[in-house]
Amino acid sequence: MSSAPARERVVIGVLADNGAPAEVAGRVANDLPATLADQVSAEVDWHVETRAQSLPLDEHGHIPMLRLAEEHKASHHWDVVVLVTDLPRRAGTRPIMSDYSASCGVGLISLPALGAIRLRHRAHHLFVHLLRHLLEDRVPLAPRRMRFARLGERFAPAEHIDADDADIDRHLALVGLRGRIRLLAGMVRDNRPWRLVPHLSSATAAAAATAAYGVVTSNFWNLATALPPWRLALITVLSIAAMTIWLLVYHGLWHRPADRQEHGKFVLYNMSTLVTLLVGVTCMYAILYLLTLPASIMLIDDGYLASQLHQPIGFGTYATIAWLASSIGIVAGALGSSIENSDAVHRATYSQREQERQARRDAHSAND
Repeated sequence: MSSAPARERVVIGVLADNGAPAEVAGRVANDLPATLADQVSAEVDWHVETRAQSLPLDEHGHIPMLRLAEEHKASHHWDVVVLVTDLPRRAGTRPIMSDYSASCGVGLISLPALGAIRLRHRAHHLFVHLLRHLLEDRVPLAPRRMRFARLGERFAPAEHIDADDADIDRHLALVGLRGRIRLLAGMVRDNRPWRLVPHLSSATAAAAATAAYGVVTSNFWNLATALPPWRLALITVLSIAAMTIWLLVYHGLWHRPADRQEHGKFVLYNMSTLVTLLVGVTCMYAILYLLTLPASIMLIDDGYLASQLHQPIGFGTYATIAWLASSIGIVAGALGSSIENSDAVHRATYSQREQERQARRDAHSAND
């Protein structure tokens, strides 16, 4: 009785940046062999190996994907390599989700283009889509299922476009305003705006001290309860905007392009910085309010407060006082941020990989 022919073995190497890319790649890799057997080819013995490291950048701040593929395919005996990074990529003004070169057996996934939510789910499907292109001339591919056939159904509006680099086959690019918004959301997520609060210790201290002063000042109580809700809401919006603009301008976070060709790229990076600051300052405001409200309830006796305001006291009164105190505290926090180290603010605003990219770009510009 003849034995069944040996199944072809394909080893997929996943090389991911440290941090979020490595975490996402590791989770996707666990389910990838079963998915590939089901959706790409059941006649292949799939193996997936992952490595995490800081992917190097060239002098222009780009990842040398072909060189990395050549090195790691030889050293790890990988058949194809998929690079995963948290650096945003663009072709002109169009956001890029992935690049691939079938002849070199390498593909690259840029996580920011996958947006801010359902990151693992989207990365999983993009891995499968990319590997079909890399292996279409090597293994017998299963027919595409209808529910995976249209890129727009899985990746938002997206299409393949030709690459300027002769060594790259195609880009998978996001299309239109929705695609740009998805990239922006992914960049903001990658910046992790919630890190702003612990990095701005002086600003946080100034905001907390000012809010505490408002809580124990009787004139402040009268002002807070006299203002209608729409005015309090407007003060909140203006205070958050004031601190955001102050951080943006004072610490030089708004960048101007050296030439007009870079204008589109810098608009995107500046917008991601602005939104990161807005989210970070809003988080600071929310934390300050959640601390100020119980403090006002514990510190202000309700009987004394009623005698000062000449009106019945309830939970809403304390909430209103904490509301105005937090808003004024955020304005004071903006001034307190003036003594922060600008490097600390940059670390809180940009991801580590984006800081490295900017440093490479600035060094290259200085040498030119």
